[in-house]
Amino acid sequence: MKKYLVIGNPIEHSLSPKLHNYWIKKKNINAVYDKKLVNEEDIESVISEIKNEKINGINVTLPFKKLVIPFMDELSSEAKESQSVNTIYLQNGKVIGHNTDISGFELGVKYSKYDVKNKIVFILGAGGVVSSIIIALKKMGAAKIIISNRTKNKSEDLKKIFKELEIIEWGNTPNFDMVINATSIGLKNEDGIKLDYNVVGLGKFFYDVIYNPRETIFLKRAKLFGNKTENGKMMFIYQAHQAFTIWHKSMPEIDEETKNLLD
Repeated sequence: MKKYLVIGNPIEHSLSPKLHNYWIKKKNINAVYDKKLVNEEDIESVISEIKNEKINGINVTLPFKKLVIPFMDELSSEAKESQSVNTIYLQNGKVIGHNTDISGFELGVKYSKYDVKNKIVFILGAGGVVSSIIIALKKMGAAKIIISNRTKNKSEDLKKIFKELEIIEWGNTPNFDMVINATSIGLKNEDGIKLDYNVVGLGKFFYDVIYNPRETIFLKRAKLFGNKTENGKMMFIYQAHQAFTIWHKSMPEIDEETKNLLD
């Protein structure tokens, strides 16, 4: 039986096993997908299990998308550009790090019927998934990307890669059309998101990368102030869909049952 994993910290909120095992069952594949809580010092030994084929594939979630890179033999062009890995597999004896978050985010936003072209986009956070989001936003034609992070030097690291980024202090609220919560704050509480909803105005698009819980306080508040909201469920499904296809050489269906599975 083949074995697949998602690693992260925290990890209990992850619905990756639910989705992947659903597709595995639908496709009658002899495999199982699990989740594993790891610390930074565990990464090397977990990745080595790909090399010796004890594990057949790994998904990576926060906070390890950059930290796994030194243990890869090769990076796909997407992983190289974003310096972020969320999908790992063995190919010709080499451990490959790939990124399905870029297209996952792009397809997720398009699914929500929002057009990013010529829009000002404000990103909260500077973690592992943010470089993927920036690449996708640029592909979709965003006019300007503003970023704010609690630790400013992380934002500055991103600006070294993406020169056109505008950095503002954490807690400031700029003018924007779309705002993305790419922090993990919503998994526990929202006290750390300092966004002045009173000055935002109406009809803005609030997007939360978090998909479990389905509606974070960040999105609930946005709705109260008359804004459009979307969680990261479809991004999550699309990035998983691509990882599954790479691992199993078989494309699963994204139907209503798949979408309802995560509600």
